[in-house]
Amino acid sequence: MKAEKDKKTGKWLIQFRYTDWQGVRRKTTKRGFTTKREAEEYVRKFLASQQADFNMAFEDFLKLYYEDMEPRLRENTMNNKKYIIDLKILPYFAKRSVSSITAADIRKWQNELISQGYSQTYLRTINNQLTAIFNYAVKYYDLKVNPCRKAGTMGKNKADEMKFWTKEEFSRFADAVMDKHSSYVAFMTLFWTGMRLGEMLALTPADVDFENKTISISKSYQRLYGEDKITLPKTPKSKRIITVPDFLLADIKDYMNAVYGLKSTDRLFQITKYFMEHEMQRGIKNSGVKRIRIHDIRHSHCALLFEMGIAPLEVADRLGHERVETTLNVYAHIYPNKQKKLSDKLEKIYQEGLSSGEEG
Repeated sequence: MKAEKDKKTGKWLIQFRYTDWQGVRRKTTKRGFTTKREAEEYVRKFLASQQADFNMAFEDFLKLYYEDMEPRLRENTMNNKKYIIDLKILPYFAKRSVSSITAADIRKWQNELISQGYSQTYLRTINNQLTAIFNYAVKYYDLKVNPCRKAGTMGKNKADEMKFWTKEEFSRFADAVMDKHSSYVAFMTLFWTGMRLGEMLALTPADVDFENKTISISKSYQRLYGEDKITLPKTPKSKRIITVPDFLLADIKDYMNAVYGLKSTDRLFQITKYFMEHEMQRGIKNSGVKRIRIHDIRHSHCALLFEMGIAPLEVADRLGHERVETTLNVYAHIYPNKQKKLSDKLEKIYQEGLSSGEEG
């Protein structure tokens, strides 16, 4: 292993030999390092990974995983995998050595995510990604055990029947929280836009375009290990611009004017998920509407759009769903008896056709 200056570029290069995971002896050269130390550190990490030294950091092993999976998966599948891992897994385990991550650590991570109110199917998807990484380490790098198996899973493969509010139910609820300005406008925003709670909590005044009557959604707010974090939204498709009705814009404008010293880059709703959950329960109790989760307000917006006759593709774009199939799946859960009614209508039309034929 020797680091030296590259005469062509003036930067450092390093040549070294290694044995890959299949036992083949190889020689390689890496270029473009700013310093000799940077070149030697790269080789140290690389050799550790090839030798399955699980004292290496999780983030370093993840690079190996990505390199191996990229040629084997479709680009969109790989992008979605990276997005979930980088957003929901890497922040927790990046600097930890692979061998030091225990089942107890994974349970703590799971509980943190569960507390953020994600859907059961999304929780299962996130958990599956971490399990896949450790399965890869066990299968190809001889890690002794996958700690995810001992920790158990979280979430469900199939969602339960979804609950939602009708427009009339939401109106009763909104009246019950109107005495707190921030609560009222926050819940109005959730119901009439369909955005996720984290997306709403990350909004700034600059995201609201009163002239074009739109809101830009480009980030998400969450609280991780006691710290406020502004992160990317749930998926790449979640970055979107949605149209907003005049009455909601008027409510938001009135609220912004009432917040003293609010800057264009400040969080518009300077409240927490805990505050919203508390207000949700207060509003349900005082209005008498059925009990649902905060995330179900998003489903309520979806139901409203379908009742208005909006096409599934338009609904998917507005909600920031990666695939229209996700939207249709939500619809199927919101209206589990719609398919039966549809088949009944088809049967009726068919029978009417037979009757008219006999009469002729």
